[in-house]
Amino acid sequence: MSDNKAEIRQVAISSIIGATIEWYDFFLYGVVAGIVFNKLYFPTGDPTISTMLAYVTFAVGFIARPIGGIIFGHFGDKIGRKSMLVLTMMIMGISTVLVAVIPTYAQIGIWAPLALLTLRVVQGLGLGGEWGGAVLMVYEYAPESKRGFYASLPQIGLSIGLCLATGVVGLLSLFLSDAQFMAFGWRIAFGISIVLVGVGSWIRTHIVETPEFQKVKEKKSAAKVPFLEMWRHHTGNIIAGMGARYIDGVFFNVFGVFSITYLTQTIKINRTDALLGVMMAAIVMCFFIPFFGHLSDRMGRTKVYSVAALICGISAFPAFWLMGQGLQAFSELLL
Repeated sequence: MSDNKAEIRQVAISSIIGATIEWYDFFLYGVVAGIVFNKLYFPTGDPTISTMLAYVTFAVGFIARPIGGIIFGHFGDKIGRKSMLVLTMMIMGISTVLVAVIPTYAQIGIWAPLALLTLRVVQGLGLGGEWGGAVLMVYEYAPESKRGFYASLPQIGLSIGLCLATGVVGLLSLFLSDAQFMAFGWRIAFGISIVLVGVGSWIRTHIVETPEFQKVKEKKSAAKVPFLEMWRHHTGNIIAGMGARYIDGVFFNVFGVFSITYLTQTIKINRTDALLGVMMAAIVMCFFIPFFGHLSDRMGRTKVYSVAALICGISAFPAFWLMGQGLQAFSELLL
């Protein structure tokens, strides 16, 4: 824990910016999976199967995330949080930019989806190390009474990243024709990641290691294999935490990613309008994430998470009903 407010603020800001860039890269893939990749990389002749295959590659990133968390978490405990955060950002950035230059299925055949799948795995590994490291770094710097609030701040990067991803794709869709967007527009969205990664890497090289990590190194009390030590002594909590993450992970990606495909292909809403709707929801999240983080400091993590998870589950029914009924149903609800 650090008592220096300036240090805490610097670490929090750098974590938010870094997480924003990482999640932009990660969610950009999901945003275009059901509107681009299904057509250019999985042309099966059946739109439903093509879309499912595109989302399978999106899901692979989530399978790779815990592996990345274990690998980079291990070296984060051994080498340092800062070094791993810079490395994971570079991994995410390079893999995202490479997606922008992969030839389509029509050009190189089966190698196109295989290359896409490989880069998606790399993205998942990078994000697995980045997200946990960013949260941990802020958590270790924060005062004990405000750890819920400060640890929630990197999560704002998730919503901002989704906002940026949908916003960039939405703008490209607005100013380019469908033919232009499918030919090169979506590649621009992936290509600009190189600029974001450059900025993020520069910011992260200017922060210092957490006081807790420095103390561990000074006392030479680090575990030989941190993951095994953690699993041996906290098995129940680890399993519970992993299970809890499925709740918000699945919920968020259904509404933040799948809803775009659902609105454009099933409800037949304009792609730009669907992207705008998701972007607005992401903006709303930016304000509520730190609010509930602060609330968890007052009421407890378990109580806040349990109530929020229940609300998420219940809200799925009216949300899809509203999407199915469209603007008319929403207007009638307001009246």
